[in-house]
Amino acid sequence: MLEEIKALDKEYYMNTFGERLPVTFTHGEGMKLYADNGDVYYDFLGGIAVNALGHSHPKFCEALKNQVDKLLHTSSLYYIENQAKLAEKLVKSSCADKAFFCNSGAEANEGAFKLAKIYFYKKGIDKYEIISLDHSFHGRTLATVAATGQPHYQAPYKPLTPGFSQIKPNDFEAVKKAVTDKTAAIMVELIQGESGVHPMDIEYARNLRQFCTDNGILLIVDEVQTGMGRTGKLFAHELYGIEPDIFTCAKALGNGVPIGAVCAKAEVAKAFEPGDHGTTFGGNPLSTAAGLAVFSAIEEENLLENADEMGKIFRKKLNGLKSEFPDEILDVRGEGLLIGIELKSEIAKAVFNGLHNRKMLTSLCKGLTIRVAPPLNITENEIDLFIKAFKATLKEDI
Repeated sequence: MLEEIKALDKEYYMNTFGERLPVTFTHGEGMKLYADNGDVYYDFLGGIAVNALGHSHPKFCEALKNQVDKLLHTSSLYYIENQAKLAEKLVKSSCADKAFFCNSGAEANEGAFKLAKIYFYKKGIDKYEIISLDHSFHGRTLATVAATGQPHYQAPYKPLTPGFSQIKPNDFEAVKKAVTDKTAAIMVELIQGESGVHPMDIEYARNLRQFCTDNGILLIVDEVQTGMGRTGKLFAHELYGIEPDIFTCAKALGNGVPIGAVCAKAEVAKAFEPGDHGTTFGGNPLSTAAGLAVFSAIEEENLLENADEMGKIFRKKLNGLKSEFPDEILDVRGEGLLIGIELKSEIAKAVFNGLHNRKMLTSLCKGLTIRVAPPLNITENEIDLFIKAFKATLKEDI
């Protein structure tokens, strides 16, 4: 089956992912993914921080099946019960006053840019520039590529969408130097995921919040990867004790069903008036049923508490390995269940491959850092399986 799929992929699919890992999955259960040949893998990447509830979560699947039997899509010309209820859930669970639904994290970030720009436009203020950080990742659209602080993503698409610039993370002086009278917003990931799980300093984040307030600049927090419990809080900005003017989320909000959200304070959100923004599929009955089911599971199963507790256990055990292999493991970073394990560059690829061969799914960021983002309902026994595989890889494959 795998070889047939690979042949079809090579013949018909645009080659944006290169040579993929040689496995295809037929079904999953909890942390486990089952390959077509019967091999069992453990999903420590969670579909890249998407599968917050793991695979085939019974109540989640039941909610989707019930919705599929009733209604998939109507369009936003009409009121949608699930859409209204999920907006209520997001607002009552966060610092936001309003929410808007779309289809992905990139689209949510696009919506945040548009909201920031139109906010000042409607005030008659000529502000349109958006500052983001080096090593950030905000999406694959033209505007989000311009906001992404990684030149290799930007190079093929120049000239980039104007008005975007990047500065060094965790450097407050760089913020003050970069801001102009045209700066509309500053966008940050409080924990940069794709570049290798790099958290911002708490003092930096709080200074940034105060600086934006003092200078009439909107603070946008990209919570696409860190949102919906990933860090042990519903949103990462709660860890930092700050409230953004706008924040975005996606990924885990749908547990695999495509959905994104732009969430904002009332003063900012009111800049979007009828006709200013829109979507065909965003917030349809199916995707918002998924979002509601995710919220229900997080609340009923105490998944925020579990993510916090298991994250601490995971990092403690990884730091134990770091003590045992100080020349191989250089750093362990992260919060909750978003963890980066930085390795000596010469061995990182071999470790990644060794983990995959031992049926542990992760990703390799920047060729240096193993990223893990498992389901929020992970157990300590499953963490121990990973630690055992990691140790065996360091002992036997390096």
